[in-house]
Amino acid sequence: MRIMGLDYGAKTVGVALSDPLGFTAWPLETITRESEKKLRRTLARLEEIVQEYQVGSIILGYPLNMDGSVGERACKSLEFKTKLENRLKIPVIMQDERLTTVAADEVLEEMKVPRTERKQYIDKIAAAYILEDYMSSIQENNNGKGR
Repeated sequence: MRIMGLDYGAKTVGVALSDPLGFTAWPLETITRESEKKLRRTLARLEEIVQEYQVGSIILGYPLNMDGSVGERACKSLEFKTKLENRLKIPVIMQDERLTTVAADEVLEEMKVPRTERKQYIDKIAAAYILEDYMSSIQENNNGKGR
C-alpha cells in the first residue's frame, strides 16, 4: 500500500505519494479551492487519489510554530485531519512540517524555476518533503530496534 503526504494550506493542498514499498516520495499534484472553508471538492479529489493509488495511510503536515507551539494553522490542520478520517476511513498521521516549504522553494530556485511559476509546484514538493521526513523517521526507528 502507498502512503500519501499532504501539505494543507488555506487555499491549496499539496499531494505527494510514496512508491508501493514506501521507500520514495514524489510530488503528485496541487489541489486548489476558492476559499479555506470550501473542502467538498478537495475531499472528493483526495478520495479519488486514495482509491486510484490504493493509499493505506495519510501523512498530514503539522505546521507547528518554530518554537514548537501549536498555532492557528496547526489547529486548522487538526480539523482537516478529522475531516479526512471521517471521509476516507484510513489513518491520518500528523508530521512536523516546519521549513518544508522553505526547502521546496530552495529546490525550485536551484532548478532556476522563475519565482512567478513556483506556486504551481511548491505545495506538492513540500508534501513530498513531509512524506519523506515521515518515511525516514520510520526507517530510523526500525533500524534502531535491532540494536
